[in-house]
Amino acid sequence: MLHKSFRFFWVAVVLCAGCAHKAATYQKATGLSEGESGQASLEFNTPREGVFLRSSVAGGGGGAVLAAPRFVAVRHKLEIVEAGSGLAKSIEAVVAFCGTIQCEVLSSSVTNETAVLSPSGNITARVAPQDLNKFLDFVGKQGKIAQHATESEDKTAAVVDVEAKLKNQTEFRDSLRRMLTKPGVSVADLLQIQEKLAEAQAELDSEATQRKVLANETEKVYVEIAFHAEQRTISRGSFASVGDALRDFGSVLGDSLAALITAVAAMIPWLIVIIPGLWFLIKAVRRFRERRRAAKAATPAA
Repeated sequence: MLHKSFRFFWVAVVLCAGCAHKAATYQKATGLSEGESGQASLEFNTPREGVFLRSSVAGGGGGAVLAAPRFVAVRHKLEIVEAGSGLAKSIEAVVAFCGTIQCEVLSSSVTNETAVLSPSGNITARVAPQDLNKFLDFVGKQGKIAQHATESEDKTAAVVDVEAKLKNQTEFRDSLRRMLTKPGVSVADLLQIQEKLAEAQAELDSEATQRKVLANETEKVYVEIAFHAEQRTISRGSFASVGDALRDFGSVLGDSLAALITAVAAMIPWLIVIIPGLWFLIKAVRRFRERRRAAKAATPAA
């Protein structure tokens, strides 16, 4: 019994020594110490969190963090106050300057001065980010910037979704094309494959167009400019209100006569009913009074 116990003891010692030798051989081959080996294993098994990718280098003190790209649509809205005489020229100058940089004019309009409206104008454009400051500086020289608002919208989710659809749809289209080249495809299957291929291509074209729209929104800055003429304050005299009243006399009188005519026209249908009714009512009252008088006169005689 004692001999068997010693035999098991020596077998366990040999096995432990073999494990230790294998571990030392692995550390020597990888060039990592015991602590570094454990750190590398933990770092390798750490899952990705959020939009950041973490990678560590063995033996280094830190890790590199790579952020996923974001797609943001930026919009600028400006209101320019300018003298009315040069407003049209200012708009033409901005449109001409847009052609000298990476800028695309989407729309422009000018409203000339009339007896009721003051001159105004609008410009909408898309400008490359590297030329945005040049464009805004030039616009600011055309007049006084009364208002400048900036808006931003994150389009990352939409871009990622469209790109994923493009990838899946492209793979689906390519697989259909490969099926067409396989020998032994029946006519019925061939027609079905061609129909599915046409649908896949149409969907792919639609997603590609949507991706171009998103690229245009995120890769360029949308700028909207509103031009207004400067409002001049004119002092009014003491009798200005009297002059306004005299000028408005005719219109006020006409409005009053129109209201009176409208009221009479509204009353005419009712008068057709009211006048005969009043006539019958007065006649009935008179008959009632005559009967009472006749009754009173007959009572003493009795």
